[in-house]
Formats: sequence, structure tokens, C-alpha cells
Amino acid sequence: MPSGSWNIADQHFPGAIQIVDIFHSRQHLWDLARALYPNEETKQKRWVTRQQAKLDGGEIERLVRSLRSLTAVNPELADKIRIEADYFERNAARMRYPEFRNQHLFIGSGVIEAGCKTVIGSRLKQSGMFWTVRGANAILALRCYRLSGNFEDYWASRSRAA
Repeated sequence: MPSGSWNIADQHFPGAIQIVDIFHSRQHLWDLARALYPNEETKQKRWVTRQQAKLDGGEIERLVRSLRSLTAVNPELADKIRIEADYFERNAARMRYPEFRNQHLFIGSGVIEAGCKTVIGSRLKQSGMFWTVRGANAILALRCYRLSGNFEDYWASRSRAA
């Protein structure tokens, strides 16, 4: 999630626990491994395995130190290393995967994506459906209330407001 999205999350869900999808984080390691060891799959895998142990263990500061210790003669590779080290450093608090697991939180976004597909896609993307933004927002709000078990509360609050 880009930093702008984290700001939106802060704005609308203050105090929420923010978690970077672990598979997204691992992809950053694989992208860097391919840049460090082009056409050398064995070295890529070995390097990622070592770095991923730090990532999965929540040792982000150690991972960042490891990345910053890499040297590259090629300026483009040096820049890539710096960008990735900055990424992990900037998101360290969102990558405390052992802590999140201990709290029984999801560390991958698949569950959320599936939920969005169920709540939104199955209702708004049926054959022949066309929605205005206002109409889509209204039907989604009702659907979310119903699926969360708060449908009656919604109507009670509406009648009190009227």
C-alpha cells in the first residue's frame, strides 16, 4: 500500500493496526535478489531464504542493516538497494509479523480481498448491472450492515434520526 493509502487509513481508522501484506514484503526481497544475482536462481533463493528469515521473524532492523551493508558498483543497483532498505525501514512497524500472529491477526491480504469480492463483487458486478456512485455506495452500506449483523441497528438509528 503506498504511503498515501497509509495516510487515508490513519484518517479513517485512527489507531488501527496496519500490516503490510507479508507476500508483498517477500516480493520486494525477490525483486532485489533478481537484481543482485541476475540469471543465478540458486544464489537468489539462498539470499532470499536468509533475508526472509529476518523478515518473517520480525527482525526488520536487522534486515535493513543487512541491506544497507550491500555494496554495488553499478549506480542503478546501489539505488535499488537503497530504495528497498528504505521501504523496509519505513514499514518496520507494519512488519512485526510474529506479534501480529500472536494476536491472531491476518498478515496476508488474501482474506480481505476475498471479503471485498464477496461483499462488493458478488452484489455490484452481476450481469447487466450499472450503478451510479451514489447508488453503489448506498447498496454497499446496506449490504455491509446486513452481513455484519447490524442491519436492524441501522434502521433503528435511521428512524431515531427522522
